[in-house]
Amino acid sequence: MREYTTDKLRNVALVGHQGSGKTTLVEALLFNSGAISRLGRVEEKTTVSDWEDEEKERGISLSTSLIPIEFNDHKINVLDTPGFTDFQGEVKNAIRVADSVVVVVDAVSGVEVGTQLAWEYAEAYQQPIVAVINKLDRENASYERSLQSLRDSFPEYKFVPVMIPIGEEANFKGVINLITMKAYMGAGGERSDLPADMEDTARAAHTVLVEAAAEADDKLIEKYFSEGDLSNEEIREGMRKAARDAYLKTVPVFVTSGAKNIGTIPLLEAMVVYVSPPSERRVQVLPPDGEKTFMYAPQSDQGPLAAYVFKTSNDRFVGTLNYFRIFSGSLANDSRPFNATRGVEERFNSLMLLRGKEQIPATQLHCGDIGVVAKLTQTRTGDTFSSKENPVQISKPEFPDPLYTVALNPRTQADSAKMGTILTSLCEADPTLRWRQDADIHQTILEGMGEAHINVSLARAEKLGVGIDTMIPKVPYKETVQKAGSATYRHKKQTGGAGQFGEVSMRVEPNPESKYEFAWEVVGGAVSRSFEPSIQKGIASVLDRGVLAGFPIVNVRAAVFDGKEHPVDSKDIAFQTAGREAFKEAFLAGNPILLEPIMDVKITVPEAMMGDILGDLNTRRGRVQGMDTVSGKSVVTAQVPQAEMMRYGNDLRSMTGGRGIYTIKFSHYEQVPTHVAQPIIAAHKAEEAAAHS
Repeated sequence: MREYTTDKLRNVALVGHQGSGKTTLVEALLFNSGAISRLGRVEEKTTVSDWEDEEKERGISLSTSLIPIEFNDHKINVLDTPGFTDFQGEVKNAIRVADSVVVVVDAVSGVEVGTQLAWEYAEAYQQPIVAVINKLDRENASYERSLQSLRDSFPEYKFVPVMIPIGEEANFKGVINLITMKAYMGAGGERSDLPADMEDTARAAHTVLVEAAAEADDKLIEKYFSEGDLSNEEIREGMRKAARDAYLKTVPVFVTSGAKNIGTIPLLEAMVVYVSPPSERRVQVLPPDGEKTFMYAPQSDQGPLAAYVFKTSNDRFVGTLNYFRIFSGSLANDSRPFNATRGVEERFNSLMLLRGKEQIPATQLHCGDIGVVAKLTQTRTGDTFSSKENPVQISKPEFPDPLYTVALNPRTQADSAKMGTILTSLCEADPTLRWRQDADIHQTILEGMGEAHINVSLARAEKLGVGIDTMIPKVPYKETVQKAGSATYRHKKQTGGAGQFGEVSMRVEPNPESKYEFAWEVVGGAVSRSFEPSIQKGIASVLDRGVLAGFPIVNVRAAVFDGKEHPVDSKDIAFQTAGREAFKEAFLAGNPILLEPIMDVKITVPEAMMGDILGDLNTRRGRVQGMDTVSGKSVVTAQVPQAEMMRYGNDLRSMTGGRGIYTIKFSHYEQVPTHVAQPIIAAHKAEEAAAHS
């Protein structure tokens, strides 16, 4: 593959809901450009984009594939993103480094959850959008219904068809170019005159297109008002301006069938014409002084280096691969750019282009291009390469909070030794994946965006050499008291030699201001102050393990107000034991309760499903905080106990047929109702009894 300069590059994020046909569409684009000699099929596991074993096995895209396509003397870097909502981090990173977003909509289903998420991300990064209504050859496909679905879902946008279909479902034969008013028939896109029965429809759509093109430019609108029409070149120029300017909110609409390879050549042409070149894209950066600012991409390689790493993958043969987009400057093989995020220099000795899994060596990449480098030691997703003299950092996307959590158990001792290192490398590559050791529940926790996301991550961990089993995590309950409770405990132990003696009188009371507080209220020297550290040590041994149900104790104040000691037998271990047991008894006398984490939940579903969602929240002890309607969708905000939300993603997907999404965030702790707390306490007591039997 030859080198392409900035003006000949186009970077496109191909996004859309799972099943909208993005990967098949990419196959058709590759075929039409001559890059492949036959169309691969997802069902046959032969596509260029879905090349990982997991993707072939599941039949869906699990990560973003970089697919450079050479067409009409340009290189179009297509980022084929996953449509499954578990992998929205991949979508966000791809949109971050693209210059336009092509949203693919299924002609049967219309706008779905994945479409809306991707649209939101495109808006957040002020990206121009092109819409493609795909799969028009399918049974029940409808161009008009899909177009209306777009208009209803995004009412602030103007959707302007540039192509309209000739026929639908099994009769989808070709497309009409509304600029040239010519038909493109069949897989080869053979040009012909308009079908006679479509002339009136095409003329009406042509008028809408001309008006949209005119509105993008003052000179064009003047000409349109005075002459009533524009030339083909003027229409192209107006639509080019409209499509490349995110603020105009004009979306060109194309129609295709990726599987039948109909309408795909006009789409390729559109990716050159309507997609913004890198020279028109500005990007937010963080200079060394810390004040965020915008940097405009230069027209050529002139300018300080700024290259953003948007994806990291671990290839078992090549090692770590870092995917990057050059926003300014250029990069050559054997160069030593500075990683401004980590403050280290890295050597680029394996610079390449990727087309799916095919590796194409590269000697130099120009401003605006997207490339891959292997075998870097320090670099991770989200890092910026620049120069030591001008160490700018490109601002990273904000990623959603995890929705799905599992507890991990390494299968063997060897797996246990490797698990932390491999989990860390997976989480550094994927910003939506997190792991931690949770001291409150004594489990290793992995958090992600959904069950599929977690399963895919663990499959990758297994390929990297660590076997891990999963289970539902324990809920991180806490224990506290509702009133003051007092107790006196005497520890007396007489053995053959020196004995042990310590007596502690203690009060435990609620302390909402802090997690734990200790007070020494002994007067008259009943217990020497030198035993205070021993008593505190005894209490500390209980705080993490709890008294009621084995959970950490919070919001208490422990005050020692009396006691007794023996001149010979009182020692550290005696007062540790007395302090520990006095605390336990005083805690139990203080009307102890369990506290549970309450989560802020926001659920977005089609309006027709609102009743089902509210009914389900009621069974989960949820409290609805508000209801709203946004772009034809119902949005419910509620507070729900974490214990009731452990596998909510699976249930929501079942209830809504995959059309519901939610976010979840910790809010506060609240008392567990008695009828819920009793079985938890009973289970803990049974566990303890079994351990001591």
